[in-house]
Amino acid sequence: MIFKRISHRVRQFWNALYARPARSDLEVAFSILTPEQMTLFLQLQPSEQAHSLSVLKRLAQDKHTNLEDKNRDLMVAALLHDVGKTLHPIHVWERVLIVLSKALFRGRVRQWGSGEPAGWRRVFVIAERHPEWGARLAAQAGASRLAAELIRQHQNQNTDKSVDMFNGLLHRLQAADQDS
Repeated sequence: MIFKRISHRVRQFWNALYARPARSDLEVAFSILTPEQMTLFLQLQPSEQAHSLSVLKRLAQDKHTNLEDKNRDLMVAALLHDVGKTLHPIHVWERVLIVLSKALFRGRVRQWGSGEPAGWRRVFVIAERHPEWGARLAAQAGASRLAAELIRQHQNQNTDKSVDMFNGLLHRLQAADQDS
């Protein structure tokens, strides 16, 4: 299990270094997002754009998620779930620091992630608060309440085991994000 997690993280790191969205994938994003939302999406770093498009592809592969039904809220959330990071961009080495710190000091990282993104805690604050910032940015760009709430909650532990629509969508988004 631990080898699988380490392997996954190493693959994510290399993807973050070299990933660029394909033109055909960007066309998919253009077909889903409004012009205002697309402007927001294009502010993401290329590797983050590629990651968001990968999350969307994972959702499309999920047999429980029918994107042909045009669940636009879930698709918008997949594409915009990390846009809060555009307010305070982080470098690849800072992502490595966050991942390692979460693995070693999970409780501390949450503590370090409160407050304002300044000083040595900056990257931890960004890691913890970008969903909140992203939800606000997405809503300002015309995303629905549901899409914005999915973005806001995408990193939270989903302990609600009910099968209501929101928790079902949130679980799918989180699983796709974790696998991408």
